[in-house]
Amino acid sequence: MLTLRKSQDRGYADHGWLKSFHSFSFAGYHDPQHMGWGNLRVINEDRIAPGTGFGTHGHRDMEIISYVLSGNLAHKDTMGNVKGIPPGDVQRMSAGRGVQHSEFNHAQDETTHFLQIWIEPNVTGIPASYEQKTFADSEKRGNLRLVASPDGAQGSVTIHADASLYAGLLDGAESATLALDPARKGYVHLVRGELDVNGQKLGAGDAALIERESRLTLDHGKDAEVLVFDLGN
Repeated sequence: MLTLRKSQDRGYADHGWLKSFHSFSFAGYHDPQHMGWGNLRVINEDRIAPGTGFGTHGHRDMEIISYVLSGNLAHKDTMGNVKGIPPGDVQRMSAGRGVQHSEFNHAQDETTHFLQIWIEPNVTGIPASYEQKTFADSEKRGNLRLVASPDGAQGSVTIHADASLYAGLLDGAESATLALDPARKGYVHLVRGELDVNGQKLGAGDAALIERESRLTLDHGKDAEVLVFDLGN
């Protein structure tokens, strides 16, 4: 079964320096029908204004993934990491026993547009850790490229969660398929463009919540960038 959630049905917050769409309940947005999907807890589509950002704040026992779409995200944390995250990079931070970090857009003339993703871990109280890898567009073109997994398979970042994340770029005649375990859940988030997911058309910001399906087919893309989650319950 595939349930479509339209982009305009997400929560929205405008803080001036930050404009954010919430796929699931977060901060001041609360929707008891959308508290998460499987162990996927947060997808926030954030736009950070030039010269602003999130000051130092803490997390614990959560797997946090940043996926930058445009601009650059400056990350600094109490583990000693000072990084810039450009488009094409996937950053994973395991909050574990606790970590403090900040995220800024230091550019004076460009908005940083990124997805902030939280997945509930399958282990808690572990030491906090950090990982960042680059995935070229050529690896995602007409393909679902594994970018995060429990075992770091295929050079993906390693998450301490029963979940895998794929990224793809699809246009024109390009198509991609993914075998699914019907006992698990899936989630498709269309970052940009247009795309058919098992015959249903999605536009930018739309999502498909998937359960009891054995196969996922993505086709008829129009400049589409997509994230696909294979999720535990």
